[in-house]
Amino acid sequence: MELESYKKYRWFFTKSKKLVAGGKSAIQNEELIKSLKKQDTDLIVMHTSSPGSPFAVIISPINKVLESDLEQTAVFTACFSRDWRDGKEKSTVDIFKLSQLYKDKKMKIGTWGVKGDIQHKKVELELVLTTQKETLRAVPPSTPEKKSILLNILPGKIDKRSIVPKMALELHEEFNQEAILSALPPGGVKIKRK
Repeated sequence: MELESYKKYRWFFTKSKKLVAGGKSAIQNEELIKSLKKQDTDLIVMHTSSPGSPFAVIISPINKVLESDLEQTAVFTACFSRDWRDGKEKSTVDIFKLSQLYKDKKMKIGTWGVKGDIQHKKVELELVLTTQKETLRAVPPSTPEKKSILLNILPGKIDKRSIVPKMALELHEEFNQEAILSALPPGGVKIKRK
């Protein structure tokens, strides 16, 4: 993946500085997996056990991926899935390798099959707002240093468009509402008080 092209996807950097990219739609999931399959490197890929999730890929050789990268990517995958929109507190994420993914002609766009063993990781849905690469990002709580956490968020019943003005105030209006909106997962949001 070209280093700058990741910004068109959902993305964040893990605590150990690994880039994670995920599709924002079925079309983007398809595009991301197809483009990565053309490369020689095998990568770790995640998707929630239930439908409606990004394919999230850790863009790093597998032997360099840490347990913390797996945990953070699993949380990210779950939080940007339908499970967040449905207000769930926990989700199960499937973990496999890029080389295990296959496509046959009957599969619709964004759908891939997985051959072989799949690991499962149960995670809690919670994100924090922070900045990465000078961009506001919603990332797993264990990713940034504590001092750079701007706001903790959970799945909620308030539509994100309705809560963004309040979030802008909480963030001392350092970010415009569009930047906040694009950082948030689809669905409702609740601000978590520490």
